[in-house]
Amino acid sequence: MISNKPLQFLLVAFMACVPYLGNANPLKDSVSVANTAEPAHHLEATHQKKEFNATDLINSHIGDSHEFHIADWDGHPISFYLPVILWTNNGLEVFSSEAFHHDNSGEHVVEVNGQKLVRFNEVIFYADQYEALSTEDRQNGAFAFDARPLDFSITKNVFSMFMSAIVLFLLFLAVARSYKKNSLAPKGLAGFLEPLVTFVRDEIAIPNIGTKHYAKYMPYLLTIFFFIWINNLIGLIPFFPFSSNLTGNIYFTFVLAFITFIVTTLSGNKDYWSHILTPPVPKALYPIMIPVEIIGMLTKPFALMIRLFANITAGHIIILSLVSLIFIFETAWVSPISGAFVLFMSVLEMLVAALQAYVFTLLSALFIGQAVAEHDHH
Repeated sequence: MISNKPLQFLLVAFMACVPYLGNANPLKDSVSVANTAEPAHHLEATHQKKEFNATDLINSHIGDSHEFHIADWDGHPISFYLPVILWTNNGLEVFSSEAFHHDNSGEHVVEVNGQKLVRFNEVIFYADQYEALSTEDRQNGAFAFDARPLDFSITKNVFSMFMSAIVLFLLFLAVARSYKKNSLAPKGLAGFLEPLVTFVRDEIAIPNIGTKHYAKYMPYLLTIFFFIWINNLIGLIPFFPFSSNLTGNIYFTFVLAFITFIVTTLSGNKDYWSHILTPPVPKALYPIMIPVEIIGMLTKPFALMIRLFANITAGHIIILSLVSLIFIFETAWVSPISGAFVLFMSVLEMLVAALQAYVFTLLSALFIGQAVAEHDHH
């Protein structure tokens, strides 16, 4: 049963989010009045059916965004708008992403405290600097630091990351309270999570790190296992407030892999560094083997980053490609076949979600274990 307090909390949270939920206001769209006098043949060409582009659909779904597109109603998009947080030439600016009116092609200009901004491929530019960029520079806009402000916005992926962190915190807070109240066999949520925790300890941490050092790294291993798993599952749910692709974002996987690299490097003992800087080969081979060992240190986190990113992104692309077949062939007869394969891939992706969390945690434990391993010297 649900108590009154959670209901009150959910009601207050919903009311707080209502201002961000809305559809684009057609009165505010930048449409010139002169367009109403255009010839009829031009208007007909304008309203011609737009050809379906599967690539654009896939890129828009697997990429990040400044708002959640929920649905379309009467020709107008219904979206959950997220805050745009920019550090501009005039300082900090905060406003709703609704100001861009769903434009992502650099056409709609937003004026904020005397500064004109446009958005192209989810990158926000200064309007005057954007006009001076070439097409190639616009496509690589994330690296055009002189042409855009620093973007600290709460995007879909950031929103998803915060949400998963809160879910993770609430889950284990509930488990901790359950153990505090019940000293016997765990029940409910604690009974579901305890086998997973013991699995990470007995099958991942202890075999790879050893009984002497494993306890020190259990908090980190448990965090990345459940954090990756929860975000993988969130990415499989196709509706708001889910539908983000956080673990399919290479920046996110880079940060996770970099943290593992830092933990491994700082945990390295004398034997670990001795093997890298003075490998057990003839000294004549040191100029070759030392660079190889150093490169090996870097390829380990690189493999972690690419593996998680590629597997999650590939699954999303396959599912979206199967859905796109209905619109490519423009017939409903394809939908049963496409739907069956989408259902099969979705079930398979649920397995991949847990598998990739396990593999990332396992390899992280393996790398840490190599760094803290103690060797007998005779």
